[in-house]
Amino acid sequence: MKIAVLGGGQSGLGSAVLARKEGFEVFLSDSGRLSDQIKASLQKEGIPFEEGGHTMDKILDADEVIKSPGIPETAPVMKEVRKKGIPVISEIEFGGRYSKARHICITGSNGKTTTTTLVYELLKAAGLNVGVGGNIGLSYAYQVATCDYDWYVLELSSFQLDDTFTFRSDVAVLTNITPDHLDRYDYRIENYVDSKFRIIRNQRPDDFFIYSVDDALTMKYVCDHQERMTMRSLPFTVKDTLLEGAYIDNGMMNISCNGREFLFDPSRMQIKGRHNIYNAMAAVMAAMIAGVDDDTVTEVLCSFGGVEHRMEVVDEIGGVLYVNDSKATNVDSVWYALDSMTRPTVWIAGGTDKGNDYDTLKELARAKVRTLVCMGLDNDKLVKAFTGVVPFVYSTSSLDEAMEMVATVTHPGDCVLLSPACASFDLFKNYEDRGRRFKECVRDIEHIKRRAQER
Repeated sequence: MKIAVLGGGQSGLGSAVLARKEGFEVFLSDSGRLSDQIKASLQKEGIPFEEGGHTMDKILDADEVIKSPGIPETAPVMKEVRKKGIPVISEIEFGGRYSKARHICITGSNGKTTTTTLVYELLKAAGLNVGVGGNIGLSYAYQVATCDYDWYVLELSSFQLDDTFTFRSDVAVLTNITPDHLDRYDYRIENYVDSKFRIIRNQRPDDFFIYSVDDALTMKYVCDHQERMTMRSLPFTVKDTLLEGAYIDNGMMNISCNGREFLFDPSRMQIKGRHNIYNAMAAVMAAMIAGVDDDTVTEVLCSFGGVEHRMEVVDEIGGVLYVNDSKATNVDSVWYALDSMTRPTVWIAGGTDKGNDYDTLKELARAKVRTLVCMGLDNDKLVKAFTGVVPFVYSTSSLDEAMEMVATVTHPGDCVLLSPACASFDLFKNYEDRGRRFKECVRDIEHIKRRAQER
């Protein structure tokens, strides 16, 4: 059997390595340039590859195509593959065929990475033989090829779920659904929702589905598809009490899950904000299903410091707190960030707009934000949306310019929040690049302040 792997990132490499291990004839093709590390790994494994373009004869000779999640269906290579009718699957689908492990899978528009990381830390602290992958960590398929884990904790984006067909989550977690990546879904929210719900596609009656009853789009789908919901449902909420699931009552986190009860004061967590209470409730239920004991859950909840670029406290300098929330690439993520602010806020936002509707942020911005610094090549939409809502709105076209503005407008007691609501590709490689460069600027803020004063 011949397999063509499209895309030469970590996902593509992992798929190719697993295909070779399972005895398939495999060829990897990437339209761009491969990193030296990827090329070295492919050469070590004896896997043929190409970069800088696609040799269609080789690709169309395959019996199956494994597509990296970043490749859209509109790509010319995909149009040719679909035209010939070659089956297309994802790395997750392929890896699942050869894994005997149990899988805790997390998806959602926001909170995926924090929830995934927290679940992994909970299982690891309990001494379970566990790997983490998907949208974070090492490639899932690569780990299936080279490791022997009993459990996987996988963060799965909608793109990774799109080409799954038989893959099954023993425990599926859906954090929330808000409009995102609609350009990949014909600008139809229902298509995006359907993609997210592929996470429960093959669940059995003894599997678990953990979801938020406070999320409108999630609940609409659940209510419309009750006949398919044969798995064990574990909802979570901060607005009501539940007989089974997770909820907040008198400030305490109450969890009733899989025959166990757990009580915890969320004020003891290092990670703050309502969104992190949601994330923690979902993660704890997943961990309890895996058999993690109460003492371990409590210990990890109290010590877990969050993930890089998501409400990450960078430093407090001169009485000003700096928070890196570069991973907030949509409006809903920013809503939770602003909701958690307890200081007068200087908010840095902007980038590549994905069709954002900023109306849902205006009430919070009016209450929390003293100054908005827009950072992007085209700030007109942001400036127009928040002029008259936030007392001071400034437009800048680079990080350096934005940080000079920040340095001149902040006062002791303020919080500077980088929470862009937009993609990063106008000025940065990705949101990680944006967050790390922001942190570098924070460390150099006194020099930036002096430079701004001299102008």
